[in-house]
Order: sequence, then structure tokens, then C-alpha cells
Amino acid sequence: MRTVKVYPELWPLHTPFVIARGTRTSAGVVVVELEEEGIKGVGECTPYPRYGESEASVLAQIAAILPELEQGLTREQLQQLLPAGAARNAVDCALWDLAARRSGRSLWQLTDTPMPPRIRMAQTVSIDTPEAMASSALALWQHGAQLLKIKLDDHLITERLMAIRAAAPQAQLIVDANESWKSEGLAARCQLLADLGVAMLEQPLPAGDDAALDNFIHPLPVCADESCHTRDSLAALGKRYEMVNIKLDKTGGLTEALALAQAAEAAGLAVMLGCMLCTSRAISAALPLAPRARFVDLDGPTWLAVDVEPGLAFSSGEITLAEVR
Repeated sequence: MRTVKVYPELWPLHTPFVIARGTRTSAGVVVVELEEEGIKGVGECTPYPRYGESEASVLAQIAAILPELEQGLTREQLQQLLPAGAARNAVDCALWDLAARRSGRSLWQLTDTPMPPRIRMAQTVSIDTPEAMASSALALWQHGAQLLKIKLDDHLITERLMAIRAAAPQAQLIVDANESWKSEGLAARCQLLADLGVAMLEQPLPAGDDAALDNFIHPLPVCADESCHTRDSLAALGKRYEMVNIKLDKTGGLTEALALAQAAEAAGLAVMLGCMLCTSRAISAALPLAPRARFVDLDGPTWLAVDVEPGLAFSSGEITLAEVR
């Protein structure tokens, strides 16, 4: 018999996190704990309103499968019981963590993933005035971040990017518009990004409107985020994107994320690894995907005022595997 605990947590941020969709001052997560024979596995998810999720809806989804969880539900069975999304992610990652701890191996050892001791990651510059964003970019660069992810909405695009590029001329930049742009004028904006040396543009158009990218000639790679959740998304992406952003909260856990990465690569799409605002518990679960990602965007915990107990060490632009159990 397996003991199951499910509960929400609220983690304040040290600085407001601003994207095209709105401003966040805290990260609300749901945690799943599974215990068998004195060994505990933990998973975490971040319910995301953009996908119709809330803390209440995630808790209800998990409560609906509680009897099966207590009776020893497997990862394979879970894929059939819950749809892709945050609720399945928390349970799937708890099952992976439990299996790793029972075996005495790390998660990356369990998934046969060679892991470097340090992982280079993007640091996010959230939306603000051009001057404030340039100041943030410079501070991150001076503290060692070499890859900066620039959040943009539909305003002051040229001013913000030129200010950031002037402040951090040697930084590698990627841009995330979070679905806030329109197809009109997109070609000119892509050329601006290319001229400023931006390495990739993420989800410029709303997911429902990205057919406009079919055979769209652009001078830099475009990455699908909101348009790509699971392997079922891939069929529509091949003529629109060069890359997919894999997040465990979208795939419904590590199980589908690993399968999506393999399928994306087979389809000729590069992989980016992302996250929601979360604690380092969620980042630990995503690490087996890091070595195969062109861009690693796992800075969610660096926005928290306080993180969970150590296990990963975050510095500006880098994750260090502080312990390998």
C-alpha cells in the first residue's frame, strides 16, 4: 500500500515577473508525495491558467485517481488515466522520483542520461522599460549569465532590444513574445532580431494563429512553446517551426517529455527545455532532458525569494548538480 499526500504551496517572488500575459508576484505549485516502505518520492507542478488550469482543478484531477495511486499505479497506467498537463506532471514526476530513490540512483542515472556537473541555462529579463531591461541584462551578464531570454510584448520592441544589445553586446539573446505578436509586420520584426544577433524567437503568434508561419521565410529559428504540448502536436509544426520548447507541465511529466524529445528530433526539430515559475524540485525532474537541449531555460527557482532545500545550486546562468545520490 502506498501513502499519498497532495498539497498546494505558495512561493513569493523576490521581483515581479512580467510577460506579455501579465505580472506574477508568487509561484503557486501543487506537490505530490508518494511513500512506499519508508521511501518517499516527490513531484511538483505549476497549474497554468493559460491552459485552463488552477490549483483547484489540479487537486481535483489528482483526487480522482487517489485510489489507484494508493494501490500502486504505474507511470504507464497514469498516461491513460490523466490527460497531459500539470496534474499528471506532478504524479508522473513523483513516480519517477520514487523509483530513483528505491533504486539508489539519481534520476539521470535511471534514465541513462550522462550529466555534466554544470548546465548552462538562460536567465530571463522580464518586461519593463527599455532602460530597466538593459540594466537587468547588464547585471545578469556581469554576474556570469551568457544566455539571456528576453520577454517581450507588442510594444517598444526595437527600443527594448537595442537597449539590451547595447548593454550586453556579447550576450547570446533569445526572445520570447508569449503569443503577443500578429502576422502583420512579423517579417520585419524577425529581420530586426536577426540584425541584432538574436539566436531564436519563441512563440511569436498565438497558438491558434500560427498557421501563418506555414512556409514563412525567416532569418532566425522560431520555437514552438504554447503550440507544442505532446507528441500529438508535432504533425502541425514541421512547416512552421525549427524548435520545440518542452516543459513537463505541458507534457504531463517526464515520461511523455522524453518521448516528445525523441520524436521531435526524429522530425528534424531541435529541442529547448523550459519550465514554469517553480521550485528546484520541478527542475530536478526535468534534468534528464538538459543534455539534448539546444537551449536550457530552467531559471524558474531563481525568481523565488526562497527555494526548497538544496539539491541543485543555481548561479547566474548555470545549474550545478550539488549532490548526486
